[in-house]
Amino acid sequence: MQTSRVPAALNALLEILRARPALEGVAIVDGPTAVNLTNRRRIHIGWSPGAEQAVALEQSFSGAGARTRDEEFVISCYAESRGGDKDMALRRGDAFTLIGEVEQALRATNEAPEAPTLNGTVLWAHLTTGDLAQSASEGATVGVAFTVSCRARI
Repeated sequence: MQTSRVPAALNALLEILRARPALEGVAIVDGPTAVNLTNRRRIHIGWSPGAEQAVALEQSFSGAGARTRDEEFVISCYAESRGGDKDMALRRGDAFTLIGEVEQALRATNEAPEAPTLNGTVLWAHLTTGDLAQSASEGATVGVAFTVSCRARI
């Protein structure tokens, strides 16, 4: 019996992003990982710095009779661009390019009509919030913590 669409949605989002040609060479990471300074462009799914949870979810009955449930959840994500230089504008632009690719991956197209449903795992999914962080220690680093919000029927 299915109790949540969260596991399937996470797997589908990872699959969609890993298959996206524009993200070739970008590490698409499932959850947290140890910092690898040689990997300069990353997108984490199910993790962002300081987030208390990978996914926050809520369920309720979808109607009288209690036969189906609605589930809404928010996936914590993080995109990062780092470089050995101090060019913050370059890193910021690259981080938002990564976010733009995620947003585009969640739009329906003729080639990917199921993209906004995460390949049929949810009713809809879209990028909903973001927080920009910048730092400069051994070069410029820009990260954007963002969320993908989903609605499903279980």
